[in-house]
Amino acid sequence: MSGPGGDLPTRVVVTTESRFSRTPDGRVWVEAGPDHSVWRRYLVAFDRVRIAARTRDVPEAPAGAARVDGDGVEVWPLPYYVGLGQYVRQRRALARAAASAAGPGDAVILRVPSPVGSLLAVARERARLPYALEVIGDPYDVLAPGVVRHPLRPVLRATSTRRLRQQCRSAAAVAYETERHLQSRYPSLPTVPTAGISSVDLPPAAYVPRARPVRPRLRAATLVSIGSLEQLYKGIDTLIEALALLTGDGPAVRLVHVGVGAYRPQLEQLAARLGVADRVTFTGLLPTVEMVRAQLDAADLFVLPSRTEGLPRALIEAMARALPAVGSTVGGIPELLARGDLVRPDDPAALADRIATFLADPDRLAAASARNLARARRYAAGELDARRAAYYRAVAEATRRRAGQGVPVPVPR
Repeated sequence: MSGPGGDLPTRVVVTTESRFSRTPDGRVWVEAGPDHSVWRRYLVAFDRVRIAARTRDVPEAPAGAARVDGDGVEVWPLPYYVGLGQYVRQRRALARAAASAAGPGDAVILRVPSPVGSLLAVARERARLPYALEVIGDPYDVLAPGVVRHPLRPVLRATSTRRLRQQCRSAAAVAYETERHLQSRYPSLPTVPTAGISSVDLPPAAYVPRARPVRPRLRAATLVSIGSLEQLYKGIDTLIEALALLTGDGPAVRLVHVGVGAYRPQLEQLAARLGVADRVTFTGLLPTVEMVRAQLDAADLFVLPSRTEGLPRALIEAMARALPAVGSTVGGIPELLARGDLVRPDDPAALADRIATFLADPDRLAAASARNLARARRYAAGELDARRAAYYRAVAEATRRRAGQGVPVPVPR
């Protein structure tokens, strides 16, 4: 924590919506989400990292889980909840635990939008203490019609969007996942440090050495998509409907989807109803990154018809394999793909037409392969490290300036 005379803070407290598991030996694990290697990034500007996250006690580490804590990184456990109902019932306990996660001299970075992050933001505002943000998603899109089915969706959308705008206007520093999209919708004050820094940074092994050459016209083609099926965010239903429309003179097309979630049975039923069940494969969760890359390398076209996105890691990983891609015009996808590679969400006919056009044109596939590989290199780990380090140091300085010198935190009205 900051010492006398306004020293820079030595600890940063970071909130996350990831859910952790703690074993009897005190070690903390994550099944799907950032592991210790990700949280260590903050140590470039701080001596210690404390992660405030929902944590449950388990008798042993879940299969395939990765370690979170250790080597300068600790976890501040928050009450474990799943879903809106449990959140409402535990809100008071969550608020107390979140408020106690950070002391007056700590730097605080809230990964938002986030119910947990919002609780700590309120506590910091009431104490007239600063906080910084990492804006990693857009509640306006996540809670759009057709994306989430919940009777309170319109209210949650309005309140979450308003809250995020207020937080960006109150923050001492703001980093955005995108280069333009989130900045335009959730602007910060012009006087605070900002940065556009993707949380996606790919290791050298993620990249193929060269783009795909021009190949003979395809007689059979494989589409691949990747993403959670817990909601219909990724538009896989739209993709299955588009697949059913690809019955013309083009190549025989099949779809492979990598990912798990509650909507898989519904999507399998949709494929059966449309007569394409034999052309759709759900792999489930693949246990290694090498297996995911193998699926990408075996495919001819990556398709991401999302209804909402921040900056999609799966798309960038596909581009790093020099895979041509089609995506929707939402979130940060237009920052990655050329205009001719984009379609509107929820439009199976337009998606089918764009896929067919790609697969019928070997030159277009080769050009997209080269373009995507070049663009993906902007997300190599080394390219982002310097920008990320500069932002964390700006957070430390902004915390010192506002808290150490008594600069008040703007409180939204």
